[in-house]
Amino acid sequence: MEWTSVIPFIVVIIAAIWTKQVIPSLLFSVIVAGYLVDPHWLGGMMTALSFIVQGLTDENNLKIIIFLYAFSALIGIVKMSGGIKGFVHAATERINNKRGAFILTWLSSLGTFAAPSFRIVTIGPVMKAMRKKIPMTKQELGFVIETTASPLVVLIPVATAFVGYMTSVIELSLQQANTEGDAYSLYIQSIPYNFFAFSMLSLGFYLSFFHHSKKSATDAEDGGQETEDDDDQWEDCHPAVTKDLPSKPWHLIIPLASVIVLTFFFMYMVGARNGKEGFETFINANVLDAMVLGVVLTVILFVVYLKIISEPLRKMMNHLIEGGNEMMGVILLLAMVWGLSKGSEELKFADTISSSFEWIPPGFVAAIIFIVGCGLSYFIGSSWGTWGILMPVGVSIATVAGSPLPMVIGAVFASGTFGAFSSPLSDDTNTTAGILNLNAIKYAKFKLKPALIAAGVAAVLYFVISFFK
Repeated sequence: MEWTSVIPFIVVIIAAIWTKQVIPSLLFSVIVAGYLVDPHWLGGMMTALSFIVQGLTDENNLKIIIFLYAFSALIGIVKMSGGIKGFVHAATERINNKRGAFILTWLSSLGTFAAPSFRIVTIGPVMKAMRKKIPMTKQELGFVIETTASPLVVLIPVATAFVGYMTSVIELSLQQANTEGDAYSLYIQSIPYNFFAFSMLSLGFYLSFFHHSKKSATDAEDGGQETEDDDDQWEDCHPAVTKDLPSKPWHLIIPLASVIVLTFFFMYMVGARNGKEGFETFINANVLDAMVLGVVLTVILFVVYLKIISEPLRKMMNHLIEGGNEMMGVILLLAMVWGLSKGSEELKFADTISSSFEWIPPGFVAAIIFIVGCGLSYFIGSSWGTWGILMPVGVSIATVAGSPLPMVIGAVFASGTFGAFSSPLSDDTNTTAGILNLNAIKYAKFKLKPALIAAGVAAVLYFVISFFK
């Protein structure tokens, strides 16, 4: 009977690959877990509901929801106030050549690393406007843009939409595996082991500054789909840069700088209040509190500023809610992941792993998890879905086998990043394709080869490094 605890994970993987939908698949697996705990026709459903409610009422989980919603709401009013459009407009007026465009692409990551989609809608229109000055195909431009999206954002440990979620899945995985550890510290330690992200960044940097395409600067696959002058029509290629919006670049730069500065300030103050000293004040169990305080205070200050310059409060509230609601899909995903975690705890999933996977060589765990995760993330097109499904499994196996937890956690994050970058179902692929007028399927096929090369390099590194750990 002990293997019944594995059934919900088998169900969610099969359902996610079959339906290409992560949230319904996770919900189905939570219901399966409920009926495994209580086979009664009503009791099973009530048990599944209790798993979800337990996850949602956890204090840290509620903080993550507040952070994600507030962060997305901030991006909503940044768009409304013309921050993104202003940045694009200022950039296109000052950049005159390929090198300048790519230097801007990389340097702009310092202020637009909040989320991959945010990076793409900020840089994509710039590249669209510069197309006639850059001797690269649209697929290559999209590739360069996307290498500074998920592969970059996943490595940044503060003030991104990813951090709260990533620390959450680590935390619940540690609890499920009955293992001690600080989730944020483990995330920091796992960053050097995200070999896929580093490989993709290296390929993107090479293609940006050292690659010389022999093809003409037109899309080889879909060249007949647009007019001759379409390339420099960047306005209206995305709702964040429509002609109706004002053009105010500081409305992007100042709020994001505020989030970063205030987050570090509160990290230090919370750490110092808890008796930490020096660098330890920035890495402690209350980092999530600092992130929530930083983004909420920034939203309040930015709203006050916009009100002072005569922006209607009703209009701001509408865009705040609209922006925050864009994160509801992620919050639903989290609710299902937390529910599955609670169900797995009830089914003694960690005990099953402990008694069944002791034979796996410790050095092979990260490589195996990475390869399996790459396949899963490609077929479901979701890095967050992959992390939610695979992290509890990876941490449990690593704990039993005696593998270094940071390396296995890094491998899980790397595998999800592979899918976010290469899958035709991913938000990154479809957002970039939409802005550059690319066929999403053909564009994903173009990216798959370099992504597989980077994944191959990463897999080899996981095997090689096992001999030194």
